[in-house]
Amino acid sequence: MHIILVEDDLQLGTAIKHALEQLSYAVTWLRDGREALLALRDQTADLVLLDLGLPGKDGLEVLAEARRAHVNTPVIVMTARDALEARVRGLDAGADDYLVKPFHVDELGARIRSLTRRAQGLAANRIDVGVISLDIGTSEAEYRGKRVELTRREFSLLRILMERAGRIVRREHLENSLYGLDNSVGSSALEVQIHALRRKLSFDAIRTIRGVGYMIPRDPT
Repeated sequence: MHIILVEDDLQLGTAIKHALEQLSYAVTWLRDGREALLALRDQTADLVLLDLGLPGKDGLEVLAEARRAHVNTPVIVMTARDALEARVRGLDAGADDYLVKPFHVDELGARIRSLTRRAQGLAANRIDVGVISLDIGTSEAEYRGKRVELTRREFSLLRILMERAGRIVRREHLENSLYGLDNSVGSSALEVQIHALRRKLSFDAIRTIRGVGYMIPRDPT
């Protein structure tokens, strides 16, 4: 899952980015409101964490302009502005959730999971597709009732495919969600992750749609 983090504070941004990466998210960190608006308009992220007090352009302006441009990416506003009026303005501008600083990393993770579940039309932290099960809250996976040890990136890849079971997921979407805007990632990195998942599950669990992407069937074997 690719998250755009928009935070101009160096110390806080570093801490949040590190925490998100430990939770298996690909993170692109921006520190300027104008850069943030451009990134939101590209709609390359699965979720945006947006600070309000930004240089270049205020976070509320960024959010309002993005929504007027029909950007529907989920946005969690992070701010020290705890007044009711500030929260109402943020939600009215198009925020999907509001997190007041300082906050605990566990709460941030829970808000992200909750919002992504809503965006995917899911009600629970558990995803079951045939013989494969994922627990989003604990990052645990099972295949035919037995626990499977996955790396953070393998878990993220499997989650993306399972959330869209029965549908083709384009290669570009997978790479963006797993690696963000990291141009240093090799062209074969995705194939390596797919191969690792197949070894731990089964070769038939993930289908290759040549020239397009990958898919987990609704009833994988």
